[in-house]
Amino acid sequence: MAVKIRLARRGRKKQAIYDVVIADARAPRDGRFIEKIGIYNPNTDPATIKIDNEKAFKWVMDGAQPTDTVKAMLSYRGVLLRKHLQIGVIKGAITQEEADKKYQAWLDGKESQITGKVEQLAKAKDDAKKAKLEAEAKVNTARAEAIATRKAEAEAANAPAVEEAPEEEAAPEASAEVEVAEEAPAAEEAPAAPVAEEAPAVEEAPAAEEKKED
Repeated sequence: MAVKIRLARRGRKKQAIYDVVIADARAPRDGRFIEKIGIYNPNTDPATIKIDNEKAFKWVMDGAQPTDTVKAMLSYRGVLLRKHLQIGVIKGAITQEEADKKYQAWLDGKESQITGKVEQLAKAKDDAKKAKLEAEAKVNTARAEAIATRKAEAEAANAPAVEEAPEEEAAPEASAEVEVAEEAPAAEEAPAAPVAEEAPAVEEAPAAEEKKED
């Protein structure tokens, strides 16, 4: 029976997660499988790949053929390297101890690389989050300042109208005072009446007396 190592999809449509399974090559893609040996989640950054290396190694040594995607995963996890080293042991090119030592050294280096990448991505994510928060804070500050400025301008525009109202009410009284002040001098002109003093014209009486003397 031809056996394949492939992915079986599950999960939501836009958030799909895949199982790494051992299945009959003739079985449907998401049909029955022989054994599940891992999971693959492409929705994380970096993508999550969890594979049982021992089971995967056993199946590839027994002739199971991985699909292209699974082959890349097995290479990433070191399963194909271990297979290559084990074939060297079988052929007598190296000893089992040397093969195991090389494989372990590769695993240690790979784990350090993966850890470093995860930390780098986490730092980049934190930096992006901080930058976003700072940008939002600046926008909020600018918005608050703009609102305060508009409010101050509105208060300044309304304040003069309220203060001028009493002046307008007092204006009639002021004009009345001016009219009274202007009319007062007319009353003071009354002393002009002494014009009646022209009475001395009566002095013409001597003319009458002269007639009597004649």
